[in-house]
Order: sequence, then C-alpha cells, then structure tokens
Amino acid sequence: MPDDNELNLDDLDQQQAPVPAEEQGGAGDDDEDAGRTANDLETVFDIPVQVSAVLGRSRMQVSQLMKIGASTVIELDRKVGEAIDIYVNNRLVARGEVVVVDERLGVTMTEIIKGNRG
Repeated sequence: MPDDNELNLDDLDQQQAPVPAEEQGGAGDDDEDAGRTANDLETVFDIPVQVSAVLGRSRMQVSQLMKIGASTVIELDRKVGEAIDIYVNNRLVARGEVVVVDERLGVTMTEIIKGNRG
C-alpha cells in the first residue's frame, strides 16, 4: 500500500500544473483576455474608487470665491456640448457627455483614454 506522502507517476499525468505567467504570453498578447469573464474580476468588485466628472474649470481669487451665492453663475473653460473629462482615482480615463436620466444628471462615456500604466 503506498504511503500518503508518495506521489505515483500515473497520478502526475492526471494533474494539471499551473502555467507560469511568462509562458502564458506577454502583456500585449491578444489571446490573454479571450477566455476571461466578469467572474474572474469578482475579487476587485468591492474595491471603492473615486469617480469624478469634470464639466470645466475656472480660476478666481479667494475674494471672488467668498462672494459666491446660490444664484451665482461661474464661467467655465468649456463650451456647451464639449466633451467632459472623467477621472477615476484622479486619473483621466475617459471623455463623455452629460445626459439626463429620469430628471437626474448622468454621464455617458464616448471615448476611453488609453494612458501609460507606469
């Protein structure tokens, strides 16, 4: 009777060893994402991220800032209809448009920004 710590050579053929990352293909390999599903990312679904949609920017002095009230209009550096910037954790990831959904403002992404990942 074989010992529990012994490994039979016939058992090796039936076991599948993990493939090292360097043998799975490079970072730019198109086949790398082919078999992945949303379930593969389940471990990161609960990680909080900060999403910001920047409609435009404006510069002003502190004295002007202190005078802002409920009906004050602030002129932004963007024109009506111009794409807005969408940031995730302070990194520009997309551009989009403002939309109205059930009387609430929303953002739809129109362009994904491919940036350096470092």
